[in-house]
Amino acid sequence: MTTLRLVWRELRERPGQLATSFIAISLGISVIVAIKTVAHFSEKAVARQLDELGANVLILPKGVSVGDYYTSDVHGEEMPEEYVGRILNSSLQGVDNLSPKLTQSMELGTGRILLTGILPKNEFGNKAAWAEAGGIFARPTGCGTVKSPLAFLQPGQPDKMAVRRAVVEELQPNEVLVGAEVAATHNLKAGAKLTVKGKSFAVRQVLPETGTVDDSRVFAHLHTVQKLFAKPGKLNGIEILGCCQSIAAGTLIGGLNKLLPDARVVTIKQIASTQLKTNTLMEKFSVIFLAIIVIVGGAGIANYMQSNVQQRLREIGTLMALGMEPRSLLVVFLAKAVFLGVTGGLVGYVVGSLLAVVLGPQIAQAPVLPLPVWLGWAVLLSTGIAVVASALPAARAARLDPVIALREL
Repeated sequence: MTTLRLVWRELRERPGQLATSFIAISLGISVIVAIKTVAHFSEKAVARQLDELGANVLILPKGVSVGDYYTSDVHGEEMPEEYVGRILNSSLQGVDNLSPKLTQSMELGTGRILLTGILPKNEFGNKAAWAEAGGIFARPTGCGTVKSPLAFLQPGQPDKMAVRRAVVEELQPNEVLVGAEVAATHNLKAGAKLTVKGKSFAVRQVLPETGTVDDSRVFAHLHTVQKLFAKPGKLNGIEILGCCQSIAAGTLIGGLNKLLPDARVVTIKQIASTQLKTNTLMEKFSVIFLAIIVIVGGAGIANYMQSNVQQRLREIGTLMALGMEPRSLLVVFLAKAVFLGVTGGLVGYVVGSLLAVVLGPQIAQAPVLPLPVWLGWAVLLSTGIAVVASALPAARAARLDPVIALREL
C-alpha cells in the first residue's frame, strides 16, 4: 500500500473529528482574510476622504486662526513667498503636495468672487534654487500612495479632490480654472474668455461642483494674482497634504516649526487621526483573530491528531510490526496535517473573500473586491498551523514500540 493511499484511507476514518478541525481552521482563516481585505479597501477609502477634505497641515501668518483661513481664505494678513523656498530646500520628508496661495475677494460683473492664486507644480522645477529640492515630496515607508491631483483635468474624469487641493501640473499666466457657480453665473466654459481687473484670461477648465466656497472661486497663476493686486512675493497661506504617520510622529510639524519660526503651523488633527485610527483598529482586529486561530485552530488540530493516535494504536502497531518505518508513519500523519491545512486555507480564503465583498462596503464605504495575494498567505498560514499542531502527536506515533501498541489487541 502506497503512502498516498494510506493517507487517503486515514482521512476517511472518523470523518466527524476531521470535519470539526477543518471547520475551525477554515473559519479562522476566513475571518482573517475578510478583515485584511476590508482593511485594504477601507484604508484606500479613508485616504481618498482625507484627500477630498483638503490639506491636513496649514502654514499661516502668526495671527491667523484655522477658522479665519477657512472663511474664504480672506483674513487680511500675509507672509512671504520665500517660505516655499525654505521648505523645498529643506531635508523634510512626508510632504505629498505643497500649495502656496494668495486669495483676494473682488467684484466680477454684478457679484463677488474669490480670485485665488496658486502655484502649479511645474513652477517648482523652474527655479534653480527649488529644482534641487530633492526628496521634499518623498513619503516615508508605510505612507502609501496618493492619487494624481490633476485627475479632474483628464476628459471624463471629474474629481472633487483636485478642486479641494487646487494643485495642478501646469497653469499659464493667462489661464484660469473656474468654479462651477462662477461658470454658471457668467456662462463660461472651457476655452471661453474671462476679463479680471482689465486682464483677459482663457478658461482652461470649469471645475466640478463641490458644494463649497470653491464653487465661487477662480484659480489663476499665483504670480499673476500678485501682480494684479500689487502684492509681489506675498501669500495668504501654504497648504500641505502630508503623510499622516509623519504628522502623528511629530517629525513633519516639528521640522516645519523650526524652519518657519515666524509662521503658524497648524495640523488638522481630526482629519489626520481619522485615517490612523481606522487603520489601527483594523490592524488590531486582524492580530486578535490571528491569535484566536493559532490557539483555537491549533489546539483543535492537535487534539484531533492526538486522539487519532490514541484510538489507532493497534493499527499503528500492526503497520510497524509489518515493517513500516517510523519515518513513513510520521509522513502519513504530517501529510494529513498538510491536507487539512491546504484545504482549510483554500476554503477560508473563498469564504473570507465572499464575506468581505458582501459586508465590506458597509464598513469601508467603498466597493470591496477579492485580493488574490491573500490566497497564498491563507494557505501558508493554515498549513503552518496544522503542521506545527500535528508535530508532537505525529512524533509520538512514530516513536511507539510496536509490542506495546499491539497490547491493545
